[in-house]
Amino acid sequence: MRKTIIAASLACAAFALPNLAAAQAAAPAAAPSDHTLTGNAGLFSQYRFRGIMQTFGKPAIQGGIDYSHSSGIYAGNWNSNVSEGAGFPGGNIEMDFYGGWKKTWGDWGFDVGAIYYYYPGTEAGPTKLGSPFNNKSGKVADGNVYNFEGYIAGSWKFLTLKYSHAFSDYFQAPNTDGSGYLELNANYDLGGGWGVNGHVGHLNFKHMSKADYTDWKIGVTKDLSGWVIGAAYVDTNAHGSCSKGEFYCFPNNSGSKAKNAGKATAVISVTKTF
Repeated sequence: MRKTIIAASLACAAFALPNLAAAQAAAPAAAPSDHTLTGNAGLFSQYRFRGIMQTFGKPAIQGGIDYSHSSGIYAGNWNSNVSEGAGFPGGNIEMDFYGGWKKTWGDWGFDVGAIYYYYPGTEAGPTKLGSPFNNKSGKVADGNVYNFEGYIAGSWKFLTLKYSHAFSDYFQAPNTDGSGYLELNANYDLGGGWGVNGHVGHLNFKHMSKADYTDWKIGVTKDLSGWVIGAAYVDTNAHGSCSKGEFYCFPNNSGSKAKNAGKATAVISVTKTF
């Protein structure tokens, strides 16, 4: 009797297991979420914005958060420490807020959006302006330093062409709305976690004497289990000779010597996306 019961139980199990597997296979897989939220953080030997130094050659800690929707809509925030002498009197942090829409079709991509650069605590008053605001127009900036830009970009494989247009005075430099920055960027995956990148950009600085310039960069990256190590050479033709009192000679409000803000340099970085 015991053997009969065991045999019957095994037979039932033999029929039950395939049915359970079939039921599991038939169950629909969970649909991927339309929403994506990521964060990023990095440590840089210095911060260069469009080739111009922002931290007087000192290290920068940077990080932000990004949201994207499957429709292509996105928004985010990014932050970095900055130096007063780079045109941010009374301030020590940059906060960027941006949003837009982007989409890809095969090897092609399109991106359009806007970004607001904000520097809390800054006072761009007439008694606190450094050479970055000296356009000899007789006007002075006032209040917090900020900049509002719209941008449009197109990409093909590893190349991206982007144009940014200032709707406000460019970082509070008086009478400079309409300034534009055109850039070409390349990011190529070599495989094995290695990558190379390049950049060339040109600033058209409205109504600012000798302030237009071109910057360029070439770099290499290595992905180590999600930690990306980077090294890049950055240079510009910006006029920054301090002996000549040129536009991109930035004073350092902390008391150290003024520096050529567009001088060539190497930037080392460690970044992580999570």
